[in-house]
Amino acid sequence: MDKQNNTKKQQPNNPLHGVKLAYIVETLFNHYGWEGLAAKVNINCFKIDPSIKSSLKFLRKTQWARDKVEQLYLELDKKK
Repeated sequence: MDKQNNTKKQQPNNPLHGVKLAYIVETLFNHYGWEGLAAKVNINCFKIDPSIKSSLKFLRKTQWARDKVEQLYLELDKKK
């Protein structure tokens, strides 16, 4: 808990600081499923033979897609 508070102090304006991309994709998949994710973020890694591994590989290389996925995660996180 102390470590988590310390991270928030270091990056108070960055809600994604310390959140791994794998966690983001898994959380979104668990909430929306692949079809729901493909509807929210129109990228082929969510449409054609989707998997966590292939999605992570694509998102690490493609910043615009990663930005959209991170934004969707932040919107979902606000609802909780």
